[in-house]
Amino acid sequence: MKPIAIGQSFVLLLVFSTVSVVICSDGNETDRLSLLQFKQAISLDPQHALLSWNDSTHFCSWEGVSCSLRYPRRVTSLDLSNRGLVGLISPSLGNLTSLEHLFLNTNQLSGQIPPSLGHLHHLRSLYLANNTLQGNIPSFANCSALKILHLSRNQIVGRIPKNVHLPPSISQLIVNDNNLTGTIPTSLGDVATLNILIVSYNYIEGSIPDEIGKMPVLTNLYVGGNNLSGRFPLALTNISSLVELGLGFNYFHGGLPPNLGTSLPRLQVLEIASNLFEGHLPYSISNATSLYTIDFSSNYFSGVVPSSIGMLKELSLLNLEWNQFESFNNKDLEFLHSLSNCTDLQVLALYDNKLKGQIPYSLGNLSIQLQYLFLGSNQLSGGFPSGIRNLPNLISLGLNENHFTGIVPEWVGTLANLEGIYLDNNKFTGFLPSSISNISNLEDLRLSTNLFGGKIPAGLGKLQVLHLMELSDNNLLGSIPESIFSIPTLTRCMLSFNKLDEALPTEIGNAKQLGSLHLSANKLTGHIPSTLSNCDSLEELHLDQNFLNGSIPTSLGNMQSLTAVNLSYNDLSGSIPDSLGRLQSLEQLDLSFNNLVGEVPGIGVFKNATAIRLNGNHGLCNGAPELDLPRCATISSSVSKHKPSHLLMFFVPFASVVSLAMVTCIILFWRKKQKKEFVSLPSFGKKFPKVSYRDLARATDGFSASNLIGTGRYGSVYMGKLFHSKCPVAVKVFNLDIRGTQRSFISECNALRNLRHRNIVRIITACSTVDSKGNDFKALIYEFMPRGDLYQVLYSTCADENSSTSHFGLAQRVGIVMDIANALEYLHNHNKGIIVHCDLKPSNILLDDNMTAHVGDFGLSRFEIYSMTSSFGCSTSSVAISGTIGYVAPECAESGQVSTATDVYSFGVVLLEIFIRRRPTDDMFNDGLSIAKFAELNLPDRVLQIVDPQLQQDLETCQETPMAIKKKLTDCLLSVLSIGLSCTKSSPSERNSMKEVAIELHRIWDAYLGEN
Repeated sequence: MKPIAIGQSFVLLLVFSTVSVVICSDGNETDRLSLLQFKQAISLDPQHALLSWNDSTHFCSWEGVSCSLRYPRRVTSLDLSNRGLVGLISPSLGNLTSLEHLFLNTNQLSGQIPPSLGHLHHLRSLYLANNTLQGNIPSFANCSALKILHLSRNQIVGRIPKNVHLPPSISQLIVNDNNLTGTIPTSLGDVATLNILIVSYNYIEGSIPDEIGKMPVLTNLYVGGNNLSGRFPLALTNISSLVELGLGFNYFHGGLPPNLGTSLPRLQVLEIASNLFEGHLPYSISNATSLYTIDFSSNYFSGVVPSSIGMLKELSLLNLEWNQFESFNNKDLEFLHSLSNCTDLQVLALYDNKLKGQIPYSLGNLSIQLQYLFLGSNQLSGGFPSGIRNLPNLISLGLNENHFTGIVPEWVGTLANLEGIYLDNNKFTGFLPSSISNISNLEDLRLSTNLFGGKIPAGLGKLQVLHLMELSDNNLLGSIPESIFSIPTLTRCMLSFNKLDEALPTEIGNAKQLGSLHLSANKLTGHIPSTLSNCDSLEELHLDQNFLNGSIPTSLGNMQSLTAVNLSYNDLSGSIPDSLGRLQSLEQLDLSFNNLVGEVPGIGVFKNATAIRLNGNHGLCNGAPELDLPRCATISSSVSKHKPSHLLMFFVPFASVVSLAMVTCIILFWRKKQKKEFVSLPSFGKKFPKVSYRDLARATDGFSASNLIGTGRYGSVYMGKLFHSKCPVAVKVFNLDIRGTQRSFISECNALRNLRHRNIVRIITACSTVDSKGNDFKALIYEFMPRGDLYQVLYSTCADENSSTSHFGLAQRVGIVMDIANALEYLHNHNKGIIVHCDLKPSNILLDDNMTAHVGDFGLSRFEIYSMTSSFGCSTSSVAISGTIGYVAPECAESGQVSTATDVYSFGVVLLEIFIRRRPTDDMFNDGLSIAKFAELNLPDRVLQIVDPQLQQDLETCQETPMAIKKKLTDCLLSVLSIGLSCTKSSPSERNSMKEVAIELHRIWDAYLGEN
């Protein structure tokens, strides 16, 4: 071989180097360009995650990108989870042919899942959860290596993929919290590799097919929060590999299979809450010795809880509340003793069953890790369970609504971790334990309706995080400790129906955050302190049935939050301050049976004779004509001309005393018979992100008018973009100058923080702080609903024919009323407590991109209402009239009686409005004609003449199709309107429950629209 010259060597080296670069470039240039195209599809990158994606560095060094180590280097993993990215998923990712892992979860990505991802042969895991992706799930049949498909918490529609659209060796299919419809495909039973299947919180119907029982390695099956029905799927007992099973929040019925625990020995989680199951607990459950979570709440289980349940040594949560379990003697309560074997038990909930007898001392042998103990609303008796002393880590203790007697021991104060003490509605006696003041974390103290005596311990003022103090309906005496009004968090102070005397302390003005003060039926004396006006958050003030004297402080007129004031049956004198008439939010004022004199103001609440009570004040004059008071010019002469006889002078005071005694007895009797409040399970470990005023100001461009998307009774709503949260968001800023705003904010927080339903607007977080000027600032941040509210869709699209929602068809309307019914049914039956919305109307129903309805605005909601279930499923509570004219049920408008049935009425009005497209306050509805009466007069014969003309046009288009189709759609329309009529019956007892309404609407959908 001839030697090569130096020059030739250099040329050859240069050539080989060039070739090497070209080869390298050809091998991965496609990957680089694909990533850049993905970047171009991102419209917002708040965390600058893609800042490094430029030509200054090799793409394998870009943030979130991982490449293979072998040559040429190819992208094998892309992880941009939780970066707040906004935009679309570029189809270019389908060109990353070596990609094995794709993590884009927890962003704000929208649009469809690119079908090109279904051609990635090396893809092993795909995480797209927690976005706003839409459209159908594409086929992944060609992704031969794909094991994990995680698409939860999006807005995906369509059906659950059949086996032919899934990878051949998939192990995890997780598609919960979407808008999937249809049934569970029977073909999933052929996917032999699937071990995790989670399809909960969608709109899946039908039953669980028997074919699911053929899946040999299935470990986790969650189908809760759908519309599934039928009996317990016996085929599931064939899956011996099953570890976690969730069937909750469906319509399953019947009993559990007796061999449940024997057939599923590896079971660790069994969650079947909020169904229609009945019968006894199978003894075989004890054979599933790995069980650590059992939730059978809100069903119809009965019989004795088997003591064999204590054999489940791994048990951490046992929730049997809202059932019909019973015990007749101490032996039937042996299961409590057996639970001492469960050394990891943290939650024991038996609320609202039929348990009788005395709690055994062995209760104290339960795990020292026990945090939540709920035994309320049973028929338990005996003294305060002494074993509780041995449970030092308790956070909530619920013994309410039983027959417990005796004293509450001082050692209760050693339970230092308690946040809630619920002992109300028992027969406890003795003094209030002063040691309670040592429980520094205490937030709720409910001891009302017992037989406690003595004084209120002054040490309670040390409870610096206390929100609720309920001591009403006892025998407490002495003065009200001034220290309790210095608790910075106290919002409700309920001390009515005791024997408290002396004067109200002037320190009451320190309670600036106090929302409700109830001191009725005591023996309070002295004047109403003028410092009370410093309580500028106060909405409910009840000082009636005391011995207060002096005049009504003019400064009460400065309390702009007041909605209800009761000062009746006292010895107040002087005139009625005009300032009370300037309280714009004041809805109820009772000044009756005092010694007030002079002219009744003619402004504000005084113009509404039904909102005020003034009888028993013989020196008042003028006022609204309905009050039937004498004219001020004649009252003095009338008094001088008609001097009372000795008999009259004796009779009037005597009659007043007798009347007062009768009223007091009636009220006391009513209090005893009154339905009680219940204690619901807390929200375990739920966290909300923290946002500041600055964050919200920046997100909304300084709350600019360009971002304003709506105004309401208590504030304004802005669209914003929070960098560290899903965006865009809706920011509801409360106008704290409006009376009732504080209560609205608190009501929404209390109602929404524990709600989780696909048809209830999701709260992201709350903000309670001060603004840039040092003023109080309160806001709630919700998931943004791009289609706005139902009112806008109903009435703006009439005029705007070019609107994207201008065609509002029959199927869409039926779907929306189904969504609303599902939400109300959840509030009334499946939530941890009963919530009555109280203000259901189209403007409080929000629509997402798919026209799915979400119920919002819980500012007037009433919750924790105890229900003695009647034949029509209505729980009631006497409260102030709330709601919107046209949607308020007759019983609520007449007497302020709020119940689940009032929500049913409002739902019926909304339903009729959706299909007739006329407001219930339309000018045509007068002289006794309401929207419900209008529909009733025209159904069934003239149904097509009264509905929205757009629906009439839709039906007219059916003339080219068989008449049977047109009749089918007409029958559908008639069936739905008939539901509206049944919901708007004048008597609450004649209305169906929301559960019955929801089931009927689903039946109508299946019968008429299910195949369309």
